[in-house]
Amino acid sequence: MSRVLIAGCGYLGHAVADLFVREGWEVEGWTKSAESAQQVSTKPYPVYAVDIAKEDLVRARPGNFDAVIHCASSRGGDVDFYRRVYFDGARNLLERFAGSRILFTGSTSVYAQTNGERVTEESVAEPKHETGKILRQAEHLVLAKRGTVIRLGGIYGPGRSALLRKFLSGDAILDPEKDRFVNQIHRDDAAEAIRFLIKREELAGGIFNVVDDQPILHSECYRLLAAKLNRPLPSSGRSTSKRKRGESNKRVSNAKLRATGWVPRYPTFADGMEKSVLPNLDVENA
Repeated sequence: MSRVLIAGCGYLGHAVADLFVREGWEVEGWTKSAESAQQVSTKPYPVYAVDIAKEDLVRARPGNFDAVIHCASSRGGDVDFYRRVYFDGARNLLERFAGSRILFTGSTSVYAQTNGERVTEESVAEPKHETGKILRQAEHLVLAKRGTVIRLGGIYGPGRSALLRKFLSGDAILDPEKDRFVNQIHRDDAAEAIRFLIKREELAGGIFNVVDDQPILHSECYRLLAAKLNRPLPSSGRSTSKRKRGESNKRVSNAKLRATGWVPRYPTFADGMEKSVLPNLDVENA
């Protein structure tokens, strides 16, 4: 039986683990805290409290795996937190599981393009923000060991969408001067991409953008949500929010991943919202 470690068993990690369980893999999950591990104690696989940023804890865990997936999240942390989770975490996993297939979940934020350019894996990835630079450093570590790097768009799905949350809370603003493309991916499509790439050993050592088929303007996201929920559009004004991973405006392509045979279940943000997120939303209490 093949074994897989999900290092970072959170919103995306659990979806990945469930896919491998259904395929008959032996799954082990890690999460940073004992409290988080206890919350998922009913899962059909063990989840242990292991902080991947701490080398001694990673080395102390017994067992080996055919595949190791770095799926930990920064959870909105600062630059030092990014360094611990992404760079130190990747290094510790690579050293401890040198014989395993490694997959690192990064971000499309490493692309710093600002003019709505179409971006592929061959495009320049020179982030201006410190958190993006840390992600690039972690990517280099993984690629040097012939690991796989995926660059995820903004993850949304049941119970989670930054755009939907802002819309419902009234924090969304339509700013024509700062309108930009956003690149999204449904959680289930991201999980399937990870499962797909882990099983395709011939694709090891590559970089893959994991986004849906259609980048969408920020303003169009809010117009779509307003129409679907029968609510007024957000007010127009000047946005003063600062993005942790820097300001960018690009259209990220998934053509390379699609060419391998991966097909998203939700090819657009509209599809994902209509078929997966909004049907489960308690609109009256939102």
